[in-house]
Amino acid sequence: MPGITYVRGDATAPQGKGVKLIVHVCNDLGGWGKGFVLALSRRWPEPEVSYRRWHRERAGNDFGLGAVRFVQVSPYIWVANLVGQHGMRTGSKGVPVRYGAIDEGLAKVAVRAAELGASVHMPRIGCGLAGGTWSRIEPLITERLVGRGIDVTVYDYG
Repeated sequence: MPGITYVRGDATAPQGKGVKLIVHVCNDLGGWGKGFVLALSRRWPEPEVSYRRWHRERAGNDFGLGAVRFVQVSPYIWVANLVGQHGMRTGSKGVPVRYGAIDEGLAKVAVRAAELGASVHMPRIGCGLAGGTWSRIEPLITERLVGRGIDVTVYDYG
């Protein structure tokens, strides 16, 4: 039965067999340089290159909150760049995380994961630099992914 499995480890080295889809949250400003994205870039250049091009050419594409770009980095591993935070800093308008955008993006991830027959792997998305809380993110994952029969592994680094 599908569910969320919590493990200690590195989400850029997903565990298990078959196709794996690594999901992480990006901002809507085109910034890539802190948090989990640094670990992604150390392992594969393609997600950052794709994200920066997607942002640079945003006038002619779907870049924005809730959008997802899927990047294949090896025969069995894909990375989902999910735009789920507005800006990069906590300020007068609160934290950068946008739960509605993450929910919308996870719906797209569910479709792609089903197409690929993939399991989904992630850090605690939206809870680091984006400032979100896991108690608000976990139910979105349960509804959008687990509810569709997709296995999810969440990695706590260390």
